[in-house]
Amino acid sequence: MSRRQPVLDALFFATVFTVTFAKIYWTLAGDLSLSDVLTALFLVAFAVNRLEHLDARVARCAAVTLGFFAAFLAVYLLGFFNLDTAEALAQWAKGMVKFLLHFLFLFAAVALVARRGERFYWWALGTFCAGLVFNALYGLLQLGVAQASGANLDAAVLSPLTGGASQINVYGAIEGANVYRPNALTGDPNHLGIELVVPLLVLLPIYLRLERGHRLRTPLMLTLMFLFLTELATLSRSGLLGLASGLLVLALPYGRKLLSRQVLLPLAGVGLALAAVVAQRADFFRTVLRSRVDTGANGTSTHFAVYGFIPDVLAQNPLLGLGLNNFAVYYEFVTGRTNFGPHSFYVALFVETGLVGAALFAVFLGYLFRRLSLCRRIGRALAAGGDAAAARVSPLAWGLTAALVGTMAANLFYLTMSFYYFFVLAMLIVAAPAVFGRRLAPT
Repeated sequence: MSRRQPVLDALFFATVFTVTFAKIYWTLAGDLSLSDVLTALFLVAFAVNRLEHLDARVARCAAVTLGFFAAFLAVYLLGFFNLDTAEALAQWAKGMVKFLLHFLFLFAAVALVARRGERFYWWALGTFCAGLVFNALYGLLQLGVAQASGANLDAAVLSPLTGGASQINVYGAIEGANVYRPNALTGDPNHLGIELVVPLLVLLPIYLRLERGHRLRTPLMLTLMFLFLTELATLSRSGLLGLASGLLVLALPYGRKLLSRQVLLPLAGVGLALAAVVAQRADFFRTVLRSRVDTGANGTSTHFAVYGFIPDVLAQNPLLGLGLNNFAVYYEFVTGRTNFGPHSFYVALFVETGLVGAALFAVFLGYLFRRLSLCRRIGRALAAGGDAAAARVSPLAWGLTAALVGTMAANLFYLTMSFYYFFVLAMLIVAAPAVFGRRLAPT
């Protein structure tokens, strides 16, 4: 092992743990997030490690991700020629920096995990989920402090670290009492709700297949209960849409298990905890719930209205759109609102990269689903061969499939598939067959 390998591993795990900590950033020449810094350091360490050994070998799946990187880079560079203002150029440049960090991380992480094997893979998955558990824990503490005293936990914890200002989301007020929605370290309660979909759906089938008496069964059950409780606290409709979509996928192989005592008893526990809280302020929570299911509200209509921009933009720039990260510029020109996101990943995809970019991303998603299909086949082959690892690989494959479907559904009305965490999810998907397929190599 190289002397630099522990440093590389530490940077990798630190990056994976913190990818959802969007509030931790510093304003220098621009906004520099903790994830940006750790990703850049990881990429430098990865390059130095390979150059030190003159080692250019990577798994085939890593080479494919590098090919996708080149294809997306070409689309975004060609889209540069559709920019016509200094503001549009500045937004495009910010988007390019994020793209370079995200996709180069995906390539390097896949290459690293595919080489290091099963134990390293499980540590990567566990670290990612632990980061989201930490985020959720901070969110519930944030909510508890705000409900108890109206104080802002971010001011005491984050502001001294970052020098910036942030706070819990205030959804509104009912009879003079604020309605709080925890945004934790993500910056938006809907972002938190959508990101929590991934660990919930990935860990659930693994939990369902654990043997009775397994040492991880109770910790996983408590983790799932905690994450689900936080999911409900965010009041995120997009998060619940993603969770429901993923559960429909899991119902295919685990329909009966989803209705077993192993699931229903923890759900009952969460239900009792919620009932105890709601009973104290029934009218308050009834009003909040009614506002969240009202489809005629302004916020809901905005989510649907942005889809109307797609044909307008494609009529002007059908092939390459307006340019990467330029929806906000176009939206300001149309409505006068500045720095406003499209509230839909798919709207951003078509508006900013046109038909060519949307088609390329569809191919990328197809590749992810192909890797998931391969991982499920590996699980079945391991089971047929009597390998005990099948009890982990098959649930993992189904959980990752559900997480991807759930994330795609949630992004109908939000824009999180361009965030760091999605590329960690993609890394776990792409690397899984390379890691677990080695068990089939002798046969």
